[in-house]
Amino acid sequence: VQLQAYGGGLVQAGGSLRLSCAASGRTFSSYVTGWFRQAPGKEREFVAAISRSGGRTYYADSVKGRFTISRDNAKNTGYLEMNSLKPEDTAVYYCAADGNLLVLTTTPSRYDYWGEGTLVTVSS
Repeated sequence: VQLQAYGGGLVQAGGSLRLSCAASGRTFSSYVTGWFRQAPGKEREFVAAISRSGGRTYYADSVKGRFTISRDNAKNTGYLEMNSLKPEDTAVYYCAADGNLLVLTTTPSRYDYWGEGTLVTVSS
């Protein structure tokens, strides 16, 4: 499966953005998907994950209550709705997918497919 994340941009603190992850090549509903982010000088970190059907989600503590992960399998697209953004949310955001995962995982190396990132910049 090929993934492409888009929707990043510059936003003021307290604002909102919605990222999208467009999938092509294989049946999107066969994959657990996740969002990760990487700030300059830092390791890539887990943000959120969603099950194949969308019925289960999991969030990093740092974004819980502010971000919402979702998916529309009919449109082969995943989403990350980000509200109440903070300057520390500034990073390149990546979507990822894996067809073998049985549980939602926070480990980047467990995801086989990655899209190019999209930059989110939150100004104070």
